[in-house]
Amino acid sequence: MWETLKKIWKTKDLKRKILFIVFIMFVFRVAAHIPIPGVNAEALQMLFSQNQLLGLFNVFSGGALKNFSIVMLGVGPYITSSIIFQLLQLVVPKIDEMAKEGGAGQQKINQYTRMLAIPLAVIQGYGTIAVLQTASGGGILPANMGVFDWVMALTVVTAGSIFLMWLGELISEKNLGNGVSLIIFAGIVAELPANLQQIFITFDSSQLPALLGFVFIGFLTIVGVVFVTEGQRNIPISYARHHVTTALGQKSHLPIRVNQAGVIPIIFAVALVVAPSLVAQYCLQLNVAWLTPVAQGVIDAFRNQLIYAVVYFVLVFAFSYFYTAVVFHPDRIAENLQRGGSFIPGARPCKETSEYLKKVSNRVLLAGALFLGFIAILPLILQAAASGSLQNLAIGGTSLLIVVSVVIETVKQLEAQLLLRDYDRF
Repeated sequence: MWETLKKIWKTKDLKRKILFIVFIMFVFRVAAHIPIPGVNAEALQMLFSQNQLLGLFNVFSGGALKNFSIVMLGVGPYITSSIIFQLLQLVVPKIDEMAKEGGAGQQKINQYTRMLAIPLAVIQGYGTIAVLQTASGGGILPANMGVFDWVMALTVVTAGSIFLMWLGELISEKNLGNGVSLIIFAGIVAELPANLQQIFITFDSSQLPALLGFVFIGFLTIVGVVFVTEGQRNIPISYARHHVTTALGQKSHLPIRVNQAGVIPIIFAVALVVAPSLVAQYCLQLNVAWLTPVAQGVIDAFRNQLIYAVVYFVLVFAFSYFYTAVVFHPDRIAENLQRGGSFIPGARPCKETSEYLKKVSNRVLLAGALFLGFIAILPLILQAAASGSLQNLAIGGTSLLIVVSVVIETVKQLEAQLLLRDYDRF
């Protein structure tokens, strides 16, 4: 490991890339601490300490939402725009054809994705500010915000989101990891020192067994995340044109990952599981006689941690299958295998191959979906078991999933860059 690090540091272009990425991270963290003008910081901190749901949104904003900063939306609008275009490929033939054009088509889709991110940032900015104002009773921003105040606030947060999108693309150009993922990663890691400081300030020797238990659970969680992230089912592939000659025969495999959807199902589930409570809070303010008890009932139901955890788990499980169906195309894979003169032993080309791939994918995905659901509700389980300051140690499964995935991807790209330079020397 140390030899690899020395080799990276001695490679001038890699060192420049790493220092550039570190500088971009620094710029992001500075921007994450610049609040929107007129924000009541005390009311904001109190709101986040009382509302666990907002912590999930804070993760995907890279920690900027908690500060109500100019980049409070994070890269959320860009992620949403990317997901929308992935879904549109299923229903809009023109976009699907564009995706099949290779690099040129992907560049067009990327440009459309950036353009769509702008109105999405405006909508998401308005919704986020309105929700935080409602949840805090109007104490975060001035209650009498005029049109100019709203325009200024929305312009600032929209520009901040687009600025982060640009920073993410600058990082991605260095081929040392996905820029959007690294920005979220930086926000998660930046919160760790403050949480540890809070724990040590209020630490009591009687909490030592529980603290060691949390450390052990955290270690097991990281091992599990790595195992599932790297886990895949290899389907053997044979090439017909070389099959008749043993000496020239070629065999390969088609990998089907256990977690094909990544963290996207959790993003979908968070949006849906939070929506009923937010809508109910808005309905309470309408003061409609028949609507008030219904809205209060919804709020009370989702305050029950068991109900919330069950609904959250089911949504993550369902969206794992849904999003995998969006990104995994067994028909297209079967067609490409036939065109390349290859086949899966024991399965006839095209239709039978497609059905076999779909069956294997669904079986493998069952483990991935269950694991994602467990990871999503892990903080709720640990917070129920924790007490006092140790509640800050409740392991965020979603955060660990993002951190581990980003680290694995970045390490792989670093190894690829080093391997490429070793080949160039010869």
